[in-house]
Amino acid sequence: MRRAPTILHLDMDAFYASAEQASKPSLRGKPVVVGGIGPRGVVATASYEARVFGVHSAMATAQARRLCPNAAYLTPRFTLYRQVSEVVMGLLRELSPLVEPLSLDEAFVDLEAGGVEPSSAAARAVGERLRRDIRAATGLSGSVGLAGSKMMAKIASEQAKPDGLVCIEPGTEQEILGPMSVRAIPGVGPATAETLRRAGITTVAEIAEAGEDELVRLLGKAHGSGLYVLATGGDERPVVAERDAKSVSVEDTFAEDLTDRTRVQLELARLADRCVRRLRGAGRSGRTVVIKVRRYDFSTLTRSETLRGPTDDPVVVREAAARLLDGVDTTAGVRLLGVGVSGLADYTQEDLFAQAAGGTAEGGEAPEREQEEAAEETARPRQWLPGLDVRHAEFGAGWVQGSGVGRVTVRFEEPWSEEPGRVRTFAVDDPALEHADPLPLVRPAEDQPPDAPEAPSSGGMASP
Repeated sequence: MRRAPTILHLDMDAFYASAEQASKPSLRGKPVVVGGIGPRGVVATASYEARVFGVHSAMATAQARRLCPNAAYLTPRFTLYRQVSEVVMGLLRELSPLVEPLSLDEAFVDLEAGGVEPSSAAARAVGERLRRDIRAATGLSGSVGLAGSKMMAKIASEQAKPDGLVCIEPGTEQEILGPMSVRAIPGVGPATAETLRRAGITTVAEIAEAGEDELVRLLGKAHGSGLYVLATGGDERPVVAERDAKSVSVEDTFAEDLTDRTRVQLELARLADRCVRRLRGAGRSGRTVVIKVRRYDFSTLTRSETLRGPTDDPVVVREAAARLLDGVDTTAGVRLLGVGVSGLADYTQEDLFAQAAGGTAEGGEAPEREQEEAAEETARPRQWLPGLDVRHAEFGAGWVQGSGVGRVTVRFEEPWSEEPGRVRTFAVDDPALEHADPLPLVRPAEDQPPDAPEAPSSGGMASP
């Protein structure tokens, strides 16, 4: 445990929803829900305005619609979220070489490794400057926690939400932790919490009072001892700059159960190709192919096959996934399919025995298949999902408010628009309307009108 609060935890506030509000002036100050919009969709993030109605992450979208029917329900735009995340993570790396990203919107930073004086005043000053820099660069707000350990820094950032900074002074950990639920300790999930509850342990203070021996008896040596250390404020985990991914995977939940075997096979092949594209994008290859099948009754099966060498060949992954599916009964219906690759490496092993029959050589089948997929994509009707970016030849940039019965409704506005934009409706096949890349949340300096005052921040609109 450090003697100064020089471990910083940043957590962006309602990140996806706040980014949507920042990019869409008409949604600022209104309830926004980002996630799957279909009947089996799940909420990824809800704005603070939506949380007032009880909507929260991981809730079924159908339930969220019942609780908050007037919210804007939007499809995630991960291209935008990654762009904003890169800016935020860049600001963190200016503070220290030791930055440990946990997700697109969350990270730990070791301030001492960046030369920050080990004192509360110096750490606070860095934290406040970081918050100002994030708002200036992205228009969004983030909450900062400072403490002498990772666990306490994360607890501090949760207490700081939204748009605040909390510093927990070393030496006060047990006083703060004591009354908290056992779920506040990292690694305590529902099953562990229930085991502790049956033993009469519901708070962190009661974990400490029970003692290490009792926890080992209840939970086993590794879990029990580790839990006791954390409950007594003894978190010595370092900030780790690189968190190496263990696997790459993709999955889809279907609006209706798939019962046709050919359709299941085609969807699995499509997922395998998507997985390989993500794998190649990360510059990796892998030895083990995994499929995930969730059936109509929510029972979930996983099957895996380990190759003789790492690969990033889409044919190999596709055919391995197909072989795995051969052993799974899907006649009753499939609600979710997934494909993953694990055993990652930074190279591919050119071993013919590791490749499936029909593997492609240079100039072989793969380019032809890519051309076929491109043709299929061109022929497929365009989807106008709520929240996605579009551009019209006459009216410019906007976003989809909704679509149906052959029509699509678009609101034309930009992140820096002073007023909510106008709404227009078009035929879904209007040649003047096309999908577009997201606009930046902060207007680029070169696009500022002459002598324009500094644009006000569009973030921070989501308040409790």
